[in-house]
Amino acid sequence: MTLIAMLLPWLSFFLRGKIFTGILCLLLQITILGWIPAAIWAVISLQNARADRRTRKIIRAMNSSR
Repeated sequence: MTLIAMLLPWLSFFLRGKIFTGILCLLLQITILGWIPAAIWAVISLQNARADRRTRKIIRAMNSSR
C-alpha cells in the first residue's frame, strides 16, 4: 500500500474510502510539482491510519483485560 501511496497518491485515498481527499490529492497531483507533496501527504496519511489502528487495538486489549 505504501508503494501505491508513492506512485498514485490519489488511489491510496480512494482505496481507504476517503473519496473527497482522493479528489483533492488528484487535483494536486495533476501538476508535476504537486506530485511530490501529494505523495508525501498520502504516505503520511497512511502511516497515521496505521498508528490509529494500532492504538485502537491496544485500547481494546486494555479494556478487555479489566
